[in-house]
Amino acid sequence: MGVWFWRLILLSLAGIIFSPKHCVSQKGRKYKFMQDATSAPRTSYYDYIIIGGGTAGCPLAATLSQNHNVLMLERGGSPYGNPNITNLSAFGDPLSDTSLSSPAQRFISEDGVINSRARVLGGGSCINAGFYTRASRRYVRETGWEEKLVNESYKWVERVVVFRPPVLQFQSAVRDGLLEAGVLPYNGYTFDHIYGTKVGGTIFDQNGHRHTAADLLEYANSDGITLLLHATVYRILFTKERSNSRPVAYGVVFKDAHGLEHRAYLKQGTKSEIIVSAGALGSPQLLMLSGIGPAHHLREHNIDVVLDQPLVGRGMKDNPMNAVFIPSPTPTEVSLIQVVGITNFGSYIEAASGENFNCDSQQNFGMFSPKIGQFSKLPPKQRTPEALAKAIEKMESLQEEAFQGGFILEKINGPISKGHLELRNTDPNENPLVTFNYFQDPRDLEKCIQGIRIIEKIIDSKAFSPFKYNNMSASSLINMTANRTSISLAQFCRDTVMTIWHYHGGCQVGRVVDRDYKVFGVDALRVIDGSTFNYSPGTNPQATVMMLGRYMGVKILQERLVADETK
Repeated sequence: MGVWFWRLILLSLAGIIFSPKHCVSQKGRKYKFMQDATSAPRTSYYDYIIIGGGTAGCPLAATLSQNHNVLMLERGGSPYGNPNITNLSAFGDPLSDTSLSSPAQRFISEDGVINSRARVLGGGSCINAGFYTRASRRYVRETGWEEKLVNESYKWVERVVVFRPPVLQFQSAVRDGLLEAGVLPYNGYTFDHIYGTKVGGTIFDQNGHRHTAADLLEYANSDGITLLLHATVYRILFTKERSNSRPVAYGVVFKDAHGLEHRAYLKQGTKSEIIVSAGALGSPQLLMLSGIGPAHHLREHNIDVVLDQPLVGRGMKDNPMNAVFIPSPTPTEVSLIQVVGITNFGSYIEAASGENFNCDSQQNFGMFSPKIGQFSKLPPKQRTPEALAKAIEKMESLQEEAFQGGFILEKINGPISKGHLELRNTDPNENPLVTFNYFQDPRDLEKCIQGIRIIEKIIDSKAFSPFKYNNMSASSLINMTANRTSISLAQFCRDTVMTIWHYHGGCQVGRVVDRDYKVFGVDALRVIDGSTFNYSPGTNPQATVMMLGRYMGVKILQERLVADETK
């Protein structure tokens, strides 16, 4: 116990002294334990196999590698050396890239809303808007996490990847407008999730360079971890000791970029495990491909049923987001999310700006653009490829002044509305079918309406006046955003709904996994990522997903240590 404890302490100190914040160049960084899956042996053995090198998988692997031999399988490539990931000014470029090698894999929900899932080491932290904020204390209590370890795990993450944003003119105007609108008190710069207006953290440093969950692998024991890129897992392998016993996960089948099949197995031992951290789409999809899911649905795809579990893929949720564009008579800084208003009725108000939304014809138009699928001029079901192409062509013909300004958005908490996920086919490279049922619950719609009313107050506030033309009222801007002459706020919410990429569910705690994230009905298998969330934590989940990877890594180490000592 003593050796393990001091090893973790020394590791934490090393994270402070040698973290990427202080001394590691971001350009082309490559870990010596990182390799392409084409160089992997056909058969290998490990204490832990982690499927997914994303926002949860990286901190989890780094932690488990301290005491055990870990394999992490990532279907995408490395974020290092890719300026479209690293630079804040290039935000949107990965999201607009629809090629097979893109770090962002586009999908369209059955609702018609265009979305994206990460396909890169570091996961969603490589392609998001960078906002960093913790879950509320209430969320932590309701989830059943140990508050002390939660706080330690957040700090472990923050030492490496979190920075204070430069709050310039546009973001300051939104902040002060929120206060005028009554979103009080002002809580200053804080990671805490508390009612009122605040400035949160960011994973972009002072030079506008992105730091991601992949940077947390700096904490890893390089002798205890193998990281394979472009390694797509096709299924988890199960065995039964007796006909009436529970299935036990014992290995995985994955393919490299050349299509060559490899197998990785768990070393013998009752505490060795496979951990799925493939994200809210990937984790339920992989469980189904491996035979865990609704039996009738698996049989439709000729998948052998390991466990009839009808709740896999259920409870899918995506926080609906609606935004209003405000043309500005004065230039605005390029900014992503920095300020947030946390209302007491369940809506979060945020903003993004940039005088270079247009840039040039080869680039995207910023955070809200048809090039990245953020298109609100038509209702979701009408956002066809032809409509997107027409909108992009029209935007490219506009003068640069037309893009001068910013967006104020609202995202509802929860949400209460939920949907489901099903397999499209048995190819893990393709997206499953997912439905979110935006605003199916009227309480979600009411939160949106109230959030838009706060946005109206910000637009009309004295603080925001330098960034609004005097002859443009808040209602006219809402109509302009929706491409209508007159629209109710309820219809505005339905017709202009977009994603803010915070979808979750599919392997929820209490339904598919227990509070230790062990999959019900089978042994040696856990799911640790955002697919386990019943509600999205905080105003942005990335902080909590990274925290969860670290938190559960420590918990698993503790659990295994106790088991070894009681032998």
